[in-house]
Amino acid sequence: MQETNISPTEFKQNSVMSTVLFGSRWLQLPLYLGLIIAQAVYVFFFGVELVHMVAHATSLSEAEIMLIVLGLIDVVMISNLLIMVIVGGYETFVSRLNLEGHPDEPDWLSHVNANLLKVKLATAIIGISSIHLLKTFINAENLSDKVLLWQTVIHMTFVVSAVSIAYIDKLMTRPETSH
Repeated sequence: MQETNISPTEFKQNSVMSTVLFGSRWLQLPLYLGLIIAQAVYVFFFGVELVHMVAHATSLSEAEIMLIVLGLIDVVMISNLLIMVIVGGYETFVSRLNLEGHPDEPDWLSHVNANLLKVKLATAIIGISSIHLLKTFINAENLSDKVLLWQTVIHMTFVVSAVSIAYIDKLMTRPETSH
């Protein structure tokens, strides 16, 4: 075994560098706080749309109500996506939340990692894209075939991307087998 001789000055420099590098993760905190503000904007938007739908319920057609409801579902799904990014990203990249034993701790949080977060985000994006595609199909008579085609292509690209991410994650986490 080779012994390394590190001078006290080199040790201190390495320690300072390690502290700075590790501490830099806290630079992400304002980003997560910004996402919380973005979520508050979505909550406000949800309330505005809900009030609009209720206030005009008697004058809206069934298709218009369905489009508004799908818009509300879309806001909820985007909000869920934001929570996954905020909580999962903070837990994974910044600091532990210390929620062990808390009755409201999400099940997925106890085993979250960067790869699982990517797969969860990809599936959430597919859900959001599905809602947008459904809204497009409901409103198809007002849209061109080109718009319908491109939204379908984009949605399928999300699906293929999510399946690819999940497959790569499965390959990377597969236990080694002995021969």
